Amino acid sequence: MTGNEPSRHAIRRRRQLWSGVLALVGLVLLVIGLTVADGVAAWVEVIVAVVLLVVAYLVQAVARRDTLYRRDDDRR
Repeated sequence: MTGNEPSRHAIRRRRQLWSGVLALVGLVLLVIGLTVADGVAAWVEVIVAVVLLVVAYLVQAVARRDTLYRRDDDRR
């Protein structure tokens, strides 16, 4: 690892943080879309919320896969 390259742990933590932020925003939009919004705006919010939740899941899966399937010589 070079001096400027972030560690795997920092990268995984950053991906999990972004996953959590995306999931939280997605859930907030979903609640607003299902309870407060009306008409087309509600459907747009629900669709955006579902997309954000799927992206959050994919980001978390990438972080998890990177941890589980890293090469043995990278482990300490």
